Amino acid sequence: MNVFESLQSMVDRPNIPWKSIILGFTFGQFVFETYLSYRQYKVLSKKELPPVLANEIDKETFEKSEEYSKAKIKFSITSDIYSLIQKFCFIQLDLYPRLWSWGNHVASFILPARFAAVSTVAQSLWFLLVISNISTVLDLPFSYYSHFVLEEKFGFNKITVKLWITDMIKSSLLGVAIGGPVLYVFLKIFDMFETNFLWYICLFIFVVQILAITIVPVFIMPLFNKFTPLEDGELKTSIEKLAKSVNFPLDKIFVIDGSKRSSHSNAYFTGLPFTSKRIVLFDTLVNTSSVDEITAVLAHEIGHWQKNHILNMIIFSQLHTVAIFSLFTSVYRNLSFYSTFGFHLGESSLSTSNAIFTNGFPIIIGFMFFSDLLSPMECGMQFMMSLISRVHEYQADAYAKMLGFENDLCHALINLQIKNLSTMNVDSLYSSYHYSHPTLAERLTALNYVSEKKKE
Repeated sequence: MNVFESLQSMVDRPNIPWKSIILGFTFGQFVFETYLSYRQYKVLSKKELPPVLANEIDKETFEKSEEYSKAKIKFSITSDIYSLIQKFCFIQLDLYPRLWSWGNHVASFILPARFAAVSTVAQSLWFLLVISNISTVLDLPFSYYSHFVLEEKFGFNKITVKLWITDMIKSSLLGVAIGGPVLYVFLKIFDMFETNFLWYICLFIFVVQILAITIVPVFIMPLFNKFTPLEDGELKTSIEKLAKSVNFPLDKIFVIDGSKRSSHSNAYFTGLPFTSKRIVLFDTLVNTSSVDEITAVLAHEIGHWQKNHILNMIIFSQLHTVAIFSLFTSVYRNLSFYSTFGFHLGESSLSTSNAIFTNGFPIIIGFMFFSDLLSPMECGMQFMMSLISRVHEYQADAYAKMLGFENDLCHALINLQIKNLSTMNVDSLYSSYHYSHPTLAERLTALNYVSEKKKE
């Protein structure tokens, strides 16, 4: 008996307390992540900079960075508590099956009589729309606080209330216009291939991922930000010279108006492996960094391309997808799994907290709870993903160093650290879980950076 058959025989038992298990896992993840935050908060009480930064960061910037980092951790813990309470209420009070049944009755009421028998796929889409809107409303206070209190206090917020509301409306409309059809096909695959959906669903997710990498930067992101071609000049010449020297398939260079939302800086490139690339620079980076520093940052980004990091992550993501849906096959048609949460096969009734499905299993419900069931595994996966990403960052830094941008890259990283008030002291376990990039001190040490002030 293989691992999947063993898992199948275990989950088929009707007396498994799925609700208690998932609530336990949810609470356990909260405790674990809060513990990591506590460790990090203690580290932030240190009054000394890492030695490699001692001559680079002034006391005022260091203290402001520590204050910003502490404020973000407090906000994160409060937000996590709020999310935990939401999760417990929705599960313990059987709000999910109530919303499912309510959606079925509303849809039956507003649709013509011949459509009264709503399919499970259609009902699932309605359910997700309702849940998504409820989640948006419930999270509004924290979103507002994040932008207009926390980020505002430290001088990073540039977004207006009007733009904040406009962004939410655009995101909701795009979620319906794009997410709706994608989810419809996703659910129809389960509907059409009830017992052998695995490879079809994995192929579909792969196609969606590739389309997202291709379409989102070109058609979706311009709906939120203005992309302006980089003007001719020293910076453009320097970037094009670098791209040509390493045979980087550069297509266009854009400057994005990131400053209308935040004063944080960034730079990235888009495009599939083996295709032409677009480089995107935040205007905050262009306006506050030298040509050599920006070129060095892009040398680092080109290092990701040269080392095939994007392709590696796509492959890893697909393996992850295969593993998840292979495990999902053990529970997706398990009646006891659904009934634990108030979803039953039978006649519909609004007088109870039960939701009834008669036209097929509510796969989206099963996958939603199954994702919670995987939380311990996903915590371990997050450590692995962070480790892989950090290795990639070291390799990209080494590539920029090989091209002769060592000092300029170090200066750029230091300037970005100062401008973004990034955390100076980081707990090792906290960073291993949360940080996709090594800390500045770790990167400078790996690059063998020696402060100019120390040389003097």
